[in-house]
Amino acid sequence: MANQSEYRSTSGFPFLVLGILFVLTSFIAIIALAGQRDPAAAPILVCVGGILLGVLLLAGLFIVQPNEGRVLQFFGHYIGCASEAGLRWANPFYTKRQLSLRVRSFEGSKLKVNDLDGNPVEIAAVIMWKVTNPFDAVFHVDNYEKFVQTQAETAVRNLASRFPYDVHDDEKVSLRGQTAVVADHLKSEIQDRLTQAGVQVQEARISHLAYAPEIAQAMLQRQQAGAIIAARTRIVEGAVGMVEMALAMLSQKKVVELDEERKAAMVSNLLVVLCGERSTQPIINAGTIY
Repeated sequence: MANQSEYRSTSGFPFLVLGILFVLTSFIAIIALAGQRDPAAAPILVCVGGILLGVLLLAGLFIVQPNEGRVLQFFGHYIGCASEAGLRWANPFYTKRQLSLRVRSFEGSKLKVNDLDGNPVEIAAVIMWKVTNPFDAVFHVDNYEKFVQTQAETAVRNLASRFPYDVHDDEKVSLRGQTAVVADHLKSEIQDRLTQAGVQVQEARISHLAYAPEIAQAMLQRQQAGAIIAARTRIVEGAVGMVEMALAMLSQKKVVELDEERKAAMVSNLLVVLCGERSTQPIINAGTIY
């Protein structure tokens, strides 16, 4: 099987000049011969051959733009890819298919997919890609542009089903929380699918992410409840640690000796102060605590 190869095309300017000279001189000679009474057949045939040669020379010209390639074939046989910019010349019998090597972006449509938890979400992604292997892009797939779109959407669907929409654990990956990690997973998966088409993925990121409209309100309430529970858990953990530290320092520095009943009362008061939603109102005891 043939592989990607670079075709060293020739500068087209000499062939442009030669082709124009052959056509013009042959045409002028034919006009001059036509003015004669009995022109010979041989000079006319030579002039016609000169015109045909000039046309063939001009037919071999083609222009290559920067970051563009021309895939050359000779009656179905792959010759190579000419990517040197400028006016170039190759065999006039070569077919020259234009192929862009520039970086392009593709923004997919919004897809409705179930995430890892089974919740329907809307997701879309933006893909930046370029052709790096013209041979694979032209001959390994039928239409590489449609192939990129189809495989990108398939990868986005697969990605959405592998991760939950949101989690309150920082160590777990979610679509909304760890966008950089999710983008790396998406880029890697799309690249694996597009390698056979000679395409390199430059960047892949999620451009739209939301719960499906039919569950958006319910999931918002669930998300708020989960956030409140997670915040309360963190507050309680911190409060317990502060109470332990306060009791340990009071005992270590011998500020006051507390029995078990007083410790329980102090722990209760500190937890109320630290875990309460509203600011507490202090009460000053001017007398004895007994």
